[in-house]
Amino acid sequence: MATLEIKDLHVSVTTDETSKEILKGVDLTIKAGETHAIMGPNGSGKSTLSYAIAGHPKYRITSGTVTLDGEDVLEMSVDERARAGLFLAMQYPVEVPGVSMSNFLRTAATAVRGEAPALRHWVKEVKGAMADLDIDPAFAERSVNEGFSGGEKKRHEILQLGLLKPKIAILDETDSGLDVDALRVVSEGVNKFKESGEAGVMLITHYTRILKYIQPDFVHVFANGRIVESGGRELADQLEEHGYVKYAGVQEAAKVG
Repeated sequence: MATLEIKDLHVSVTTDETSKEILKGVDLTIKAGETHAIMGPNGSGKSTLSYAIAGHPKYRITSGTVTLDGEDVLEMSVDERARAGLFLAMQYPVEVPGVSMSNFLRTAATAVRGEAPALRHWVKEVKGAMADLDIDPAFAERSVNEGFSGGEKKRHEILQLGLLKPKIAILDETDSGLDVDALRVVSEGVNKFKESGEAGVMLITHYTRILKYIQPDFVHVFANGRIVESGGRELADQLEEHGYVKYAGVQEAAKVG
């Protein structure tokens, strides 16, 4: 059973001139078969958490630990984290001109699986996964994300998720910019990935609309760089009704401090 364990994580963002603490002691454990929704107002630190776990160089871990199945994630390079079973679907997927989606996907699968997938079986696997996400087969020969719409980029992130089959999937505002149809298709892709019960999901979002399609086991509210409240689906319903007003004081106090 895969387990991602985050203990007292403190993270700062460093620029050329300053260093600002964003995460101020995050504790969170995600096990295989669980979906954790991370919700909170803008600037609360949700995306910082995802990028810090993935190993983005802009984010500096000042204290705390992150382990995956007992292994120290923070000692791993970015590619080692991916091979260990961590996956990040970014809010703003980057374009990679000159690299076709088909080459990118097969190279990634080879790195994660430890050997190149047999071509005949791989082509069938990719075609089936693309069909499930309503992705035109012609996209396989286009450069990664180049000229893609926001919805197309998000579908391709979930395509990668389904093919790479990580232990822990971190989805950073995957619902951002999606229309109703794209949201449904993307959510179905996430749910299909979860069906095995062998992977955990961290779903970062501002809004509850995606939770109508992807049912969370746990909901956590982020404010001022830490989790300030946790609960079940009922907590998301409360946020839908009342918003983040209840936690505004936490954010404002942080700004004053």
